[in-house]
Amino acid sequence: MSPTLDQIVEEAQHWSDDVVAESVDRLMLARHGVKEFVFSHAWQSAAARRVAEIRSGQVQGIPGEAVSARIRQIVGR
Repeated sequence: MSPTLDQIVEEAQHWSDDVVAESVDRLMLARHGVKEFVFSHAWQSAAARRVAEIRSGQVQGIPGEAVSARIRQIVGR
């Protein structure tokens, strides 16, 4: 029996940031068939650092709804 999405997400919470980043890369490659879908090491490091900052509480994320509202305000919609 295959694991459910909830089980995968629960398990992924125990993975290191590097493993999560690589998993996302590989899923995107499998889903979109991009042959050269590879982020630079600098980009992977920056993403891992930002995830660590959010998880530690050093910075707070902005809810998607707030971001969308701000974008609509900027573009006048």
